[in-house]
Amino acid sequence: MQGKQLSFFSNEEGLNLSKKPKTPKLGRYERIKRELEENDLDPYKIFIDIDTPLIPAYQYTFVDLFCGAGGITQGLVQAGFKALASVETSPIASATHERNFPQCHHFCGDIEDFSPNSWLQKIGSPEINIVVGGPPCQGFSVAGKRDPTDPRNRLFYEFVRVVSEIRPWYIVMENVPGILTIQNGNVKQAIIEAFESIGYSNVSIAILESADYGVPQIRPRAIFIANRLGMPNPYPKAQLSPEDYKPIESAISDLPEYNPIPEINHQWTRHSSEYMERIAQVPPGGSLYQKYVDAFKRQYPGKPSMTVKENHGGTHIHPYLNRVISAREMARLQTFPDTFIFEGTMKKAMWQIGNAVPPRLAECIGYALIPYLNKIALNINHKVDITYVDQTELIFD
Repeated sequence: MQGKQLSFFSNEEGLNLSKKPKTPKLGRYERIKRELEENDLDPYKIFIDIDTPLIPAYQYTFVDLFCGAGGITQGLVQAGFKALASVETSPIASATHERNFPQCHHFCGDIEDFSPNSWLQKIGSPEINIVVGGPPCQGFSVAGKRDPTDPRNRLFYEFVRVVSEIRPWYIVMENVPGILTIQNGNVKQAIIEAFESIGYSNVSIAILESADYGVPQIRPRAIFIANRLGMPNPYPKAQLSPEDYKPIESAISDLPEYNPIPEINHQWTRHSSEYMERIAQVPPGGSLYQKYVDAFKRQYPGKPSMTVKENHGGTHIHPYLNRVISAREMARLQTFPDTFIFEGTMKKAMWQIGNAVPPRLAECIGYALIPYLNKIALNINHKVDITYVDQTELIFD
């Protein structure tokens, strides 16, 4: 049952009812990306044209760590990969992952308790081609307080541990772009050194803008790719230029305006008539509140969505309607298919969607990897000798 929304914030003086239009800001992380590219001497990073993806020589396998509801899993499955195992600590996100990927062997619990070799032995100890994942990034994001001592930021240690035990051909780790600048780049360097310490000496980093690949949303991600076989680290070339980005309407215009469809998570917090009148006064790019300016922002019509997130049941405001966007509209903006159903309440569904990697972005990363996975699988690459080195502890202080 949907609740009736009056106000999430007690200070009514914080209301911002200005009708002054704002200009969309699409390049939030442009400075970080520009600096990364200007100083990039990485000989292993290459960009692959994926407009006509190669056919995989085999059905390549992957393990998804910190998988959440399954954005990366969905994308790689769309690219032809097979999800063998996944790990997630949230029971509700785990329930969503298990519902949508029933053949994947899912571990619900703390990653510290996950023993990959024991887990994989249960399914015949298959070779794992890729380990993917996105350790929690709350302390890395430039959107809020950045705390390098936040224990959630150290969970990538566990990512490295699991990789060291599975020994996949490739690693793909995603995070917010802010991870590259925290502590003047020392965190980025520590992550690179952690991968190098377990034999993945070729490490590359790129910031990929989801909208470049047809996602109707501005959502840049920092993508680390590494391998242990002396191969290049392939990234997908951008498919769209900013002037060709898909607008928000392309994804949500066919959904009912005010008639919920709970079966596909097309639900939103219902508003009182007074609240709807206040929303009606919010211009594109503006927020309903002055103090909480990142909440209840109206989307720009004719532009890609701003980065979607769950905000106490109040997502961004619909570009035309006087309500917040629904969970399914959020999912559409993330490129989840309508057949992908999220478990839990409406707010829990929004939380899962807002934390996900757009499946389309993950799909494109998968397409870029296929040519080099094919080379490895068909033994036509020149492999290098890998010396295994014990993992060293990363120090942030």
